[in-house]
Amino acid sequence: MRVIGVLDLRNGCAVHARAGDRECYAPVRSVAGEAIEPGDAQALARIYRDRFGLTELYAADLDAIGGRAPQDRLVASLATVGALWLDAGVSSVDRARHALTLGAAHVIVGLETLRSWHALDEICAALGGQRLAFSVDLRDGILLGNDSVSGGGSAHAAAARAADAGVASIVVIDLARVGTGGGIDARLVARVREAAPHTTLLAGGGVRGSDDLARLSDAGCDGALVATALHDGRIGLREIAAAHRHGSFSR
Repeated sequence: MRVIGVLDLRNGCAVHARAGDRECYAPVRSVAGEAIEPGDAQALARIYRDRFGLTELYAADLDAIGGRAPQDRLVASLATVGALWLDAGVSSVDRARHALTLGAAHVIVGLETLRSWHALDEICAALGGQRLAFSVDLRDGILLGNDSVSGGGSAHAAAARAADAGVASIVVIDLARVGTGGGIDARLVARVREAAPHTTLLAGGGVRGSDDLARLSDAGCDGALVATALHDGRIGLREIAAAHRHGSFSR
């Protein structure tokens, strides 16, 4: 199973996400005891690559997700460091195409910002599904997004609908767990795997250490999104190597 280093971007900085309270996110200042210029996203990305050997990065452009000006220049610079999974509030064909021009290896369409399932169908039809991922966004286990896409639904139903649209990958993330070290909901991840068996499955939010990585792998995950546990040293080279050995479910 892969470990993917997470960068949350706000106002040009890499910030430490915690429990989804975005207005209170503070700049990242150190990673595993190595100090960086506060909020230096490029430095953080290089540490993920050079110190931990991570070849994939996940970037959440919180400004774009919140409807503000996207951080395109910063995103493009991160795409030169590793294969980039980019969540930048994409909800249209034009924005998905633009994300690819920035160098994103995978463009994420998030439930939180998706206007309608028809919009996802259009994006998949226009671009093909291979470089598209769908993010099942939750808070305390409840789906985010407007009622037309999330109302009364479940995580596994949303994942199945996205897989039917043609996305190659599914991401499961509970914002209330992000940065808290509260652990992951492996049962929910397993239900999503059953609902979308032929997709690449990533999950994040609350990953504490090697035990959580193993649980995610056993639940059918192909990759884990990790930030805080890398920053504070709970996950290092040994844990990453163990995750790789534990198993891969890549489709």
